[in-house]
Amino acid sequence: MVSALNKPIPDIALSQEDFYMVADMLNDLKGFSKTDIYLETPGGSGEAAEEIVEFLHKEFEYVSFVVSGEAKSAGTLMVLSGDDILMTKTGSLGPIDAQVRIGRTTISAYDYMEWVAEKSREAEEKERLNPFDATMVAQISPGELKGVNHALRFAEDLVGKWLKQYKFKHWKVTETQKKTVTEDMKTKRAKEIAQKLIDHSTWRSHGRSIKIKDLGRIGLRITEIENDAELKDIVYRIQVVCRLLFATTNTYKIFATEKEKIFKSAVPVQEMPRIPNNLKRPEVAELEQKCQQCGKVHKIYAKLVDNPQIDRDFKSNGVAPFPKNNKLVCDCGFEMDLGGIRNEIEVKTGLKVLDS
Repeated sequence: MVSALNKPIPDIALSQEDFYMVADMLNDLKGFSKTDIYLETPGGSGEAAEEIVEFLHKEFEYVSFVVSGEAKSAGTLMVLSGDDILMTKTGSLGPIDAQVRIGRTTISAYDYMEWVAEKSREAEEKERLNPFDATMVAQISPGELKGVNHALRFAEDLVGKWLKQYKFKHWKVTETQKKTVTEDMKTKRAKEIAQKLIDHSTWRSHGRSIKIKDLGRIGLRITEIENDAELKDIVYRIQVVCRLLFATTNTYKIFATEKEKIFKSAVPVQEMPRIPNNLKRPEVAELEQKCQQCGKVHKIYAKLVDNPQIDRDFKSNGVAPFPKNNKLVCDCGFEMDLGGIRNEIEVKTGLKVLDS
């Protein structure tokens, strides 16, 4: 499950729709007790992450997450539910402090609660607040405060629960002193890791990249892919292929198993097709499509009646016919999906776009 992190498309974020995609693709797999999930996402809905995780652990006895790019925020939540976590040196997780909408601004729930606690202490000590802080505090409703606190605790509770239930269920003996690991030790370690990943004062930025060595410092053991040459080659190939697809096509999200692949693509912004409206039966539609990568403008015609003269006239003027497979490939190599435009032409005219 991979998203194109650098494309400004809202649907790149993890959503409930992604849960339905994952469930549909994996629901009929039989005879598998283990699964490896290659994940790259900027984050998104914590609730969707929870549903995906619960589904995976219901369907498989052992779930591993593989990270070679970025699995941030809600993506980090998912990764921390793994029985094993495998990462390359380029892979990174992120802080799990919830991002909440306050007024016109999205801020860290951790920072917000810290500020409220600071002002509360200040009011108790000085028995007053400065006019600016007093004005800000006066705008906070009890419901809003409770909602922010719940958003913050949601991630902390999930990580504490999942680490103990899955990652730490295989933890039997301590690494240095070789002591038997108790349930209380697992609970304590899981809680400590969750609190450190939520602590915005440690990471400073919600987009901060947390690498293998950082996770080791907070007590989380990661399987380093670089130590396995064959696995390293496979994982980096997956990463390169996905990035090439994102760089050269309109695809922005990929769901894939060995037997099935789903590509979600964004229809590029284009000039509306020009369709003559003074004819009872239009013969052709024209449009200009700008390449999102290099900016070249492609002039295209869509033939609506079987008239060879249309092809001769337009081609002589350097206008290209509408692509048969809806894929327009620019000289720079970028591929544009014109399927949405074909549908629009056919709906507006009531005619089929004919191959030239």
